[in-house]
Amino acid sequence: MKGGDEVAEKDIAEKTLEGYNDVFADIANVLLFNGRRLINPDDLEDRTPNSSYKVDGKIHGQERDVAKAWRNGTIRLACIGTENQTRVDKLMPLRIIGYDGAEYRSQYDSKEPKYPVVTFVLYFGTNPKWNDEISLRDCLEIPEELKEYVNDYKVKIFSVAYLPKEKVEQFTSDFRIVADYFVQQRLTNDYVPNPQTIDHVKETLELLSVMGDDHRFIDAYNENKEKSAEGGIHTMSDALNTIIGRETEKAKILTLIDLVEDGSLSIEKAAEKAGMTVKQLKELMDKAPLQTV
Repeated sequence: MKGGDEVAEKDIAEKTLEGYNDVFADIANVLLFNGRRLINPDDLEDRTPNSSYKVDGKIHGQERDVAKAWRNGTIRLACIGTENQTRVDKLMPLRIIGYDGAEYRSQYDSKEPKYPVVTFVLYFGTNPKWNDEISLRDCLEIPEELKEYVNDYKVKIFSVAYLPKEKVEQFTSDFRIVADYFVQQRLTNDYVPNPQTIDHVKETLELLSVMGDDHRFIDAYNENKEKSAEGGIHTMSDALNTIIGRETEKAKILTLIDLVEDGSLSIEKAAEKAGMTVKQLKELMDKAPLQTV
């Protein structure tokens, strides 16, 4: 886990969506295999993301973000892992080589055929753009005399917000919505939703809220979760309509509060127009303006 509550929250949101086999398979098929549907979601199984390493005589745990075993029947073809980043980390190979090394070491005593380990990074940041590949050698200060003996270890980076349109359109899972959102935000600082139905509504909106630093998406979900299937959120248009409705209501209440504060309207009348009790309106008035609703 990366340090800090905010980063941990981002990891949790990413894992929740990417942990679904349909989403994970879609991401791998598009980014690793250029859209070829080589991985079937049913051929994936969760791998234990935990391993350990020893420093100063102490055992430390390490946890990769998402890891899946890719099987063909009883034969394991590979272990595929993803690491999620919101900022550039030039030392990423040092961490990933630990994850991958632990997976390889776990095969040492096994009599089963040995399989490869593939880990790639999903970068959700926009500034700066991250290179498509970083290597272990980039992290090290290597004496000239040792260069020919130091093995390299390369890590592929996929910058989600910089994916070309044709690549985004290859996604078929909810990750297409995620990628499309970040690409549009980078290019226009705006968002026009596509009509795609969301399969994992909470997880998709949660990821957009956390990674996009915009709580309105998950707020929209929470507002609609008690509604029937007909009234809930099924598309990003539904989510935006809820957000617009919330902001319209917020603007109305803020206007009423302004009228109360300048003496143009009684608090009782304002509460009635807002559809709340006087006590509730007073509580809102005690909050900072941006936190009113």
